[in-house]
Amino acid sequence: MPEMPEIEAHAERLAVDYVGCTLVELHPFNFTALKTAVPSPESAYGHPVRAIGRRGKYLTVEFEPLTVVIHLMQGGRLLPDLKLSQKPRGGQARIVFDGDVAPLLLTEQGTERRAGIWCVAAGELDSTAPIDKLGPEACDISTSDLAERFAEKSMRVHGFLRDQRAVAGIGRRLANEVCWQARISPFATTKKLGADGADKVVQAIAVCVAEGLDYERGRSDMSSSKDRPSNAHGQTGEPCPRSGEHGDDTIRAVEYSGYTVNYCPTCQTGGKILADNTTSKFLK
Repeated sequence: MPEMPEIEAHAERLAVDYVGCTLVELHPFNFTALKTAVPSPESAYGHPVRAIGRRGKYLTVEFEPLTVVIHLMQGGRLLPDLKLSQKPRGGQARIVFDGDVAPLLLTEQGTERRAGIWCVAAGELDSTAPIDKLGPEACDISTSDLAERFAEKSMRVHGFLRDQRAVAGIGRRLANEVCWQARISPFATTKKLGADGADKVVQAIAVCVAEGLDYERGRSDMSSSKDRPSNAHGQTGEPCPRSGEHGDDTIRAVEYSGYTVNYCPTCQTGGKILADNTTSKFLK
């Protein structure tokens, strides 16, 4: 799933071509694509795009009467629609503008069909679903704020980082990368990490987001998951990039039904191998 670097860079690319363009139509191809009934997207017809941005892992397209909020989910994309097919493959919605600019087509491959669009009245973005449940932006959070959030609830830090109510914008890849960068176990408990651990995580988030943004901004389109640069995520069995620093070790994995936790035992768990989520004695 695209995370904050991919969404941020994609919003920047879209803003270059679409800010100032006047909305003509927002046409959902199926009833699940548009998640809200009020306000109606028609209220923004005839209005120009004022800004395109991001909140968490959501794209935001701002008009004077409302903001269109878009979640791409796992297999979604929002791209210029050059083919204008009546039944585009994976098509969820088409956003049409006046003039010569191509419409934007929201697609989602796969079977889940969870990508969608919300229309939120102007001035109500932070108090209306789906944005209202989001925590602070992970890339903006302070060490003291994160330490407070760590202390509020004891949970594994990898799960905390992926919880959009705790901090917004981080998913599976970045959670793996942040833990590796911070040299902490992905299963360390938040309460035990304390202020020192929070400081390491804040610094690691900054590094990982900057690396991701630098890569995405060098592209003309959003990357696929397999192309995104990673030190730990998706590197199971590969040498840890720090092997020259601490001796040879390989990236290990804890497999779940929907995702994989990657880590380096030498860097992150004091040499302990985390076999699985039920029988291992995780480093706390």
